Amino acid sequence: MSHEIRLAFAHPSERAAATAPRGPLDRISLRDHIVEVEIGAFQAERGTTQRICFNVVVEVAPLPDNIDDDVDRILSYDRVTEAIAHELSAERLNLLETLADRVAERILLEPQAIRAFVRIEKLDRGPGALGVEIVRSKDQVTPEAQEEERPHPRLMFLSNDAIDSANLKGWIDQMECRERPLILCVGPHPLDIPSTGHKMTQRRIDLLAIEQNAWRLAAKDFRCVVVSTRTELDWAMKNGQICVWAPSKIVLDAVDGPSAAPSEPVALASWFAATFEAGEMLVIDAEIPATPVVPLRAVALDQERL
Repeated sequence: MSHEIRLAFAHPSERAAATAPRGPLDRISLRDHIVEVEIGAFQAERGTTQRICFNVVVEVAPLPDNIDDDVDRILSYDRVTEAIAHELSAERLNLLETLADRVAERILLEPQAIRAFVRIEKLDRGPGALGVEIVRSKDQVTPEAQEEERPHPRLMFLSNDAIDSANLKGWIDQMECRERPLILCVGPHPLDIPSTGHKMTQRRIDLLAIEQNAWRLAAKDFRCVVVSTRTELDWAMKNGQICVWAPSKIVLDAVDGPSAAPSEPVALASWFAATFEAGEMLVIDAEIPATPVVPLRAVALDQERL
């Protein structure tokens, strides 16, 4: 029992050796690789970075006899650090478990990799290190399917007067008939929004005001579905749904987030449109930003044809 307890806290290289399958396997390791990143599910972990430490051991198939000292014929240490960097840059994550699983899966896509031990620890959340460790084998990983080409949607931003306009249904009818998926974006609702005097909490409240307005728009037309995650949006676009963007999760989880504040809803929607490489964004009854990041076209409130 004491051996099992000691082994539970041992370095992944010792755990790999103790649980090795039959037959010789070589190992490469990355020790005490520290990265500063924003991660975590608690509010105190948002808007700030913390140090996390990676210890990774990868069991690999034995090297061929004719390796000829050629770095291109081995699983390089760089591939391990690149897997970490790739997953950290993909999106902001709440859980170390999610990050560990994605890092292990990316490493195991390498032809030589057989098993991966990934330990990740937070160094700044208390007097000690808090972390998780996982082990994954190649037979648990599904090879990456060829990535489908994402559709390039059309976005339509609606002012509050546009939401309440008698032309709303006609505008949606016209956009629905076009080939590209349609995503609707709105600004905050027309009611008074609480002011906190605190930048971070005000940002959350302003984003929630936009989300409340998204639900108000969805109530106007049964075809409109409020969506808040990339997964929902991808599925909806592929299945011909008309989406209304609820921005909080995507904005707050973005690694390279928008410079526009929620109080600049057209600019915020323009940033969102750029993340999907949108072909066009219509702006109905709202001012167009001076430096938009996607092509914008202004539409007047009384303009029936788009």
